[in-house]
This record gives sequence, structure tokens and C-alpha cells, in this order.
Amino acid sequence: MENNNEAFSFTYSAKQQEEIRSIRQKYLPREADKMEQLRRLDKRAERSGTLLSIIVGVTGSMLLGLGLACILRWKDFFISGVMVGVVGLIGVALAYPVFLIRTQQERKKLAPEIMKLIDELSLS
Repeated sequence: MENNNEAFSFTYSAKQQEEIRSIRQKYLPREADKMEQLRRLDKRAERSGTLLSIIVGVTGSMLLGLGLACILRWKDFFISGVMVGVVGLIGVALAYPVFLIRTQQERKKLAPEIMKLIDELSLS
């Protein structure tokens, strides 16, 4: 019997193939990828709600801290400190509902465009 030293050799690197795809994407003409567009629209729906709730929450926290400082540090401002603190506490409590309401408004506004993209992607 003959000893055949020739052997089939195959190497595959998923990491290398992903890098090749990534580089290829840089040089292809930029087409609007519908899935990427759908992701961006979904993120956009929450972005303004998040920003607005952060502003309301931080402002409320600052007012609460100012009210506490007035109560603890300056005895002459006790009543005004309590009022400022209560307003700050209300601001902190309203941060999450503000997020929900604003996000719901944005989703309602973006719903037709998002549903159109979902339908196009579902048919593909």
C-alpha cells in the first residue's frame, strides 16, 4: 500500500470573516439598512423622554437639597426651606411619569413609520 502524505487542509476564522465584512461595509455605497433604521427610530422614541426626565429629576433633587440646606443651616428660612424642599420632592417624584408620558407621545408620533418598516422587514 502506498502512504499518501497529501492531506486536505481547511482553515476558517469567524473573526477574520467578520473583519472582512466590516471592512467591506465601509467601501460599499451607503444604503439605508432597514433594520438599522428601525433600531434608530426605536431609540429616538425614548431619547427625548429620557432627557426630559433627567432634567426634571436633577432639578427636583437640587431644589430638595436647597430646601434641606435652608432648614438645617439657616433657621430663619425654615418655612421657605420646607416649601422649596416639597417642590423639589414633587419634581423628583414626577421624573418617571414625565419619562413615560413623553416616550408615549414620541412612540405615537413615530408609530406609522416604524410599523411601515416592520411590515417591509416582515415581508422580506
